[in-house]
Amino acid sequence: MIYITQLIYIKKGQEKVFDEFEQIAIPSIATYNGRLLLRVRPTDDAFVSTEMGRPYEIHLAEFDSIQDFENFMRDEERKKFLHLKEQSIESSILIRGMKI
Repeated sequence: MIYITQLIYIKKGQEKVFDEFEQIAIPSIATYNGRLLLRVRPTDDAFVSTEMGRPYEIHLAEFDSIQDFENFMRDEERKKFLHLKEQSIESSILIRGMKI
């Protein structure tokens, strides 16, 4: 089992475009033995401190294996909509981990 945490920073005014991409990407996670465990939109008052700014969303997903995650990233249907991701996301940080 691997865990993927993603901090997502979107471009101002691109929230609807981002949501459109997520409507396609999130359901496909299950196709590759994955589960979206957490999807959070933190507010400014949720932060005690930050050196990296407030992400628009934080995702925590788990996949049965790294191969499942890599297959998800290569999903052909998802790739058709990557232009929405590129249009809406300023930057993102992907953190791979495991349960200990």
